[in-house]
Amino acid sequence: MQNQTDFKEAFDALRELALDVRWSWSHATDTIWQALDAEMWALTRNPWAIMRSVARDRIRTLLSDPEFSTNLNAQLAESRRLRLAPGWFQETHPNSGLRTVAYFSAEFMLDEALPLYSGGLGNVAGDQLKAASDLGVPVVGVGLLYARGYFRQSITPDGRQEALYPVNEPDQLPLRPLREPSGEWLRLELELPGYRLWVRTWEVQVGRTKLFLLDLNDPANPPAYRCITSELYGDGPETRLKQEMVLGIGGWRLLRAIGLNPEICHLNEGHVAFATLERARFFMQDHGVPFAEALLATRAGNLFTTHTAVTEGVDRFPPDMMARFFRRYAEKELGISVEEFLALGRSDPRNASEPFNMAYLAVRASGAVTGVSAPHERVSKLVFRPLFPRWPLAEVPIGHVTNGVHVPTWDSAAADTFWTEVAGKDRWRGDLAGHEAAIRDAPPARIWQMRTEGRRQLVEEVRGRCARQLAEDGAPEAEIDAVHAIFDSDALTLGFARRFATYKRPDLLLFDPERLVHLLTDRQRPVQLIVAGKAHPRDIASQALIKLWTDFTKREDVRSRVVFLRDYNMQLAQQLVQGVDVWINTPRRPWEASGTSGMKVLVNGGLNLSEIDGWWAEAFAPDVGWAIGDGGEHDDIIDLDRREAVELYAHLERDVVPEFYERDASGVPLRWVDRIRESMARLTPRFSANRAVREYTEDFYLPGVRAHAARTAKGGEAAHALCQWKAQVSRCWPHVHFGEIRTTTADGEHVFSVEVYLGDVPVESVRVELYADAVGRWPVFKGGMERLLPAIPSDGWNLYSAHVPAERPVSDFTARIVPFHPDLSVPLEAGEILWQR
Repeated sequence: MQNQTDFKEAFDALRELALDVRWSWSHATDTIWQALDAEMWALTRNPWAIMRSVARDRIRTLLSDPEFSTNLNAQLAESRRLRLAPGWFQETHPNSGLRTVAYFSAEFMLDEALPLYSGGLGNVAGDQLKAASDLGVPVVGVGLLYARGYFRQSITPDGRQEALYPVNEPDQLPLRPLREPSGEWLRLELELPGYRLWVRTWEVQVGRTKLFLLDLNDPANPPAYRCITSELYGDGPETRLKQEMVLGIGGWRLLRAIGLNPEICHLNEGHVAFATLERARFFMQDHGVPFAEALLATRAGNLFTTHTAVTEGVDRFPPDMMARFFRRYAEKELGISVEEFLALGRSDPRNASEPFNMAYLAVRASGAVTGVSAPHERVSKLVFRPLFPRWPLAEVPIGHVTNGVHVPTWDSAAADTFWTEVAGKDRWRGDLAGHEAAIRDAPPARIWQMRTEGRRQLVEEVRGRCARQLAEDGAPEAEIDAVHAIFDSDALTLGFARRFATYKRPDLLLFDPERLVHLLTDRQRPVQLIVAGKAHPRDIASQALIKLWTDFTKREDVRSRVVFLRDYNMQLAQQLVQGVDVWINTPRRPWEASGTSGMKVLVNGGLNLSEIDGWWAEAFAPDVGWAIGDGGEHDDIIDLDRREAVELYAHLERDVVPEFYERDASGVPLRWVDRIRESMARLTPRFSANRAVREYTEDFYLPGVRAHAARTAKGGEAAHALCQWKAQVSRCWPHVHFGEIRTTTADGEHVFSVEVYLGDVPVESVRVELYADAVGRWPVFKGGMERLLPAIPSDGWNLYSAHVPAERPVSDFTARIVPFHPDLSVPLEAGEILWQR
């Protein structure tokens, strides 16, 4: 008989493992939760819910089993080792000065057991938080705990989507109340007009890091306010604004309340931009400086990542609403007028009717801005161009870090075993050196075995899900039994699953239904297709596309070859990417900022057939997959859809299907496996969250730490000087102008000389440049002009000169004047510019 002390220690060990969502990306503890309750594990994948529901006698019985206890102790020891051992960051950057990165996001997709996400934004946030844990980068997440989260999908018998909102019971979620040192639940105070509200706080253990969550569902709050954090992206702009106040302002207060003062604040989309204002407010409070200096001091440590590809995708709020909610905060907390506050979120600060744009605020409060792929960088420059008038598009200060996925979260057990064999157990915790070579040495038969196992498991899942869907619809027992014969474990399996939106063109495969039917019903080379996805509850057009697919799946000639799986969520996404042979993605360029669904199949040996947009524009090569589109943008979308649908069918008929079924004597499709090998070797490491987090760390976090430290030292002395510099340049800039410009051409070069009047702007505070746009074969030219004559104190005239090769016409070149300070980012922090007319 196990004594009470031993049982308590073993039970606490189970509790510790269940409350660390590292189980969401490690298969090592699966057997523990299966042993406790195999059925509930299969349905929920939620160890904490299992712990809360399984009988104590069942736990006691298992703990008396030596094999179970040995496994439990080994997994607990490994979990603690990984939490405490130095990671890539500690070994590579031991003296960086980076202690905390606060990663703010409106949603986090960590696991289906914690449903606090709607789609791609949460996917990126959750995957990067996990990768930070693997690498030892000191990131903490800050988000909201939604009482009902995002909607769950049901489909009526006639094919219409219905939105359901089950409650997220905190007791069943793998999280804990955040406690004061005294043991009391940490609750924060937040003021909204007319009310002082209580904000509850929670913590989620994510490997070696944490996710902190806030909600307003406190009994002390009025009922209407308790509902503010009920639904992700709540209904209506006022609810959305209140959520963003709780997240941004409350989130930074939470960090300070628990003793954290992060050097870096990473804003995952503009929803969270209010955190930058609260960060500045604390700096004002700590050092007794005005808001302008506090914002300039702290913005060097703020990084804004934008995900939207269209202006309409950004949160914008009416000026009167913003004034109502922020007048007191602006005047009493920040010490600025409400007009100055509203100007932070406008392209034209003087336009009183312009809505408050959260992304504009994020740009104005950050030291760097990034998009999420190379094509998205170009699109984002267009979105934010209004903030940088008169600057060339190429110089709008937006960079990019291409998204990546947290590979261990998305690999199957079979893929995990395969990668462990070829690349080692700790393969995703370092710099990924050697991964490409390791995959290339794998025998073709072994790769194909992994793929076959993944497809077999997916087919079993599809049959089980379809049976449950029919049972929910009240189908006859015979029809439910028959569904266990659909699909074929050896047939080419295509997957199309994502948020249903018209720009993603989920109906492109149905452009010519009979052509698709022919592909699906070929008896010699059969194809099977899995479709899944949700449409926003208010997006009627996209819901109609779901009905289009559900109607198609009911056709007698294809119903055993195509299914629409309901309630697309993280768990279903994991099953799909682990088993499909080809992932299809058909967005209309350039609206796919990055896309990550296709990245998730890479580790599992799946291949991509996708539009050349987002990440696939960077990844595509003819030996790793297939592409549709020409990489350009077109106005005639009807003709574009027709042409790209034909191209999609042609790839499937001409390339994909024949290559999959071309086998050697042992039944292995060697050309197909070669393509898998190249895709796995080259693309899996490159499009991993491991690479993305290391890139953020080295290219943005560490430079941000240095800049932030310089500006905040000695109470912000440098920020004070920079503010004075900016004020002088801004005040004097209207008086800066050009005089006469002269050009000569001789000996193969153009010589430009230009008179410049700087007035009271010091010569060291500007750069005079010669600029030419890209034309034909000539790229953009930008070069500094040399100052030839000293300034004349009485009138401020200067002479500048430049010599350039005479390859281009003189008329291509224009002189310009821009601000310059070694400690400021131009034009992000000083956007003045003057062009020679």
